[in-house]
Amino acid sequence: MIPFNEVAVLDRNAEFRGVPTSKLMENAGKGLAEEIEKRYPTKNILFVCGTGNNAGDGFVAARYISRWRGDDSVTVYLVKGLGSVSSDLSLKNLKKLDCKIVEEWDLREDDIVIVDGLLGTGVKGRIREPYRSVIKQINEDQNPIVSIDVPSGLGADTAVIPDVTVTFHAVKEGMTKEYCGEIVVKDIGIPKEAFERTGPGELSLYPLPKEDSHKGENGRLMVVGGGPYTGAPALAGKAAYRTGADLVHIAAPSEIFEVVAGYSPSFIVHPLPGSILSPEHTESILSIAQDCDAVVLGPGLGDSQKTLEAVKLLLEKIKIPSVIDADALKTVGSGMDLSNAVLTPHQGEFLQMVGTPFRPDRADEFAKETGATLLVKAPEDYITDGEKHKYNDFGGPWMSVGGTGDVLAGVVGTLLSKGMKPFDASRLGAYLTCRAGERAYEQRGWGVLPDDICEEITFLLPR
Repeated sequence: MIPFNEVAVLDRNAEFRGVPTSKLMENAGKGLAEEIEKRYPTKNILFVCGTGNNAGDGFVAARYISRWRGDDSVTVYLVKGLGSVSSDLSLKNLKKLDCKIVEEWDLREDDIVIVDGLLGTGVKGRIREPYRSVIKQINEDQNPIVSIDVPSGLGADTAVIPDVTVTFHAVKEGMTKEYCGEIVVKDIGIPKEAFERTGPGELSLYPLPKEDSHKGENGRLMVVGGGPYTGAPALAGKAAYRTGADLVHIAAPSEIFEVVAGYSPSFIVHPLPGSILSPEHTESILSIAQDCDAVVLGPGLGDSQKTLEAVKLLLEKIKIPSVIDADALKTVGSGMDLSNAVLTPHQGEFLQMVGTPFRPDRADEFAKETGATLLVKAPEDYITDGEKHKYNDFGGPWMSVGGTGDVLAGVVGTLLSKGMKPFDASRLGAYLTCRAGERAYEQRGWGVLPDDICEEITFLLPR
């Protein structure tokens, strides 16, 4: 079973991996047509269609059935009229139809099959007109009803209740026999790489700000870092802003406070007395964290005994989502409750943390044991929450420059601060960082700096 938001991810990643959306729609429509013909070979078919790709699947199915039959038993009813189809791909398939197309229809007709292609996945809230009235008419009809992919309105305040739902690739979130009738799954040719590997489809998960949002509503991130190193927390903070954070707080030892603050006037830097993170700083950090949505713990901290003790205390007490990176990973082990955390080890840190060399199955086991999400950095990154996993094959050897891990931590932390789930924040964060690295390399060659990667992130974000 896959969430509704995964449909857009798969469609876009399939296109990137070599199977265009037009092919997926063609396969979906043909599979739907075959199922309808198998079940109702002698009945007239009425496709009730909206304006998007769900309607496009219906147009393809109508084309196949009308050509197979060679008669006038197929009708397409466009609920919002001929000029309403909003999807270019659906419009192309509408123009290929040679059956009857109408803009008005009385659904109360004997001996027909109603095919519901009104609305696609992810509809929420109150269904608006004219769809609301049409859904009511469909449900009051005594003829068989077949829904395309999901019943229109599933998850909203009213929905079609079909006899059969022909869904594509996999059962979607919330689909049950009670609401969908008999569920038939059709393989439409989505390549394995589209759901096993990250791609541009992950960008559809990015939480776009609301038009009326105010400062602080789109992510308040805290970075706890610095001590021996000054650049690492600043890079994490810069990446956070470039990923769309509203506010970035950096808690750093007071001896490097001015250096870190000097990297950008946008940072809100909180000095912690001394030269390194220490246990006595815990309460101050927890107080700052109360005004933040997520925390990145680790960039540039170093691994002194006092610092590691402080990290352990923070991991026990911080309740907001967190990214545990760099030296902070040295405090992590089996048996800990890390259910709200993303861990970002490279393979050497994985060995130290888990006690065995990196293998995907061992990462899965560790994620299950601790509840954490792991983003294991390698030439091909591996992301797992113990139940789901993905590979990230973007990036390249130019990403080995120091500071790219800090950038990644800032990106993932920002996505967590925007309310994304740890697994989704990790896979999108890995794609964004590495794709930005590719863009930087295309322009600069081997001289890529982590700052360059930060700048490229901005151009990848959806608008």
